[in-house]
Amino acid sequence: MFQMIVLYDKPADAAAFDAHYDTVHTPLAERIPGVRRLTVARPGPADDGTAAAWHLVATLEFDDQAAFEAGMGSPEGQAAVADLPRFAGAGVTVLAAPDVRQIL
Repeated sequence: MFQMIVLYDKPADAAAFDAHYDTVHTPLAERIPGVRRLTVARPGPADDGTAAAWHLVATLEFDDQAAFEAGMGSPEGQAAVADLPRFAGAGVTVLAAPDVRQIL
């Protein structure tokens, strides 16, 4: 399995970010060919009250790296990438995990 993990920095306007992410960006990501699973998490504070480092963490799962490359290179994948500047101005980090193994 191949994962793309997307870490979104804290936006100045969290409500506007969330509205765009939920109504525009997520539907774009759902249409990327080859996506087997899409999960979204909005991390809360740590036990000591320390704020989370990111506002939102999204994980897209593909069968393998070839499926990831084909999906992200597709018009749907390119549309999702092109949407990032419209709402993720605070910053975004993308991690590629080409060798994901499920333990439990």
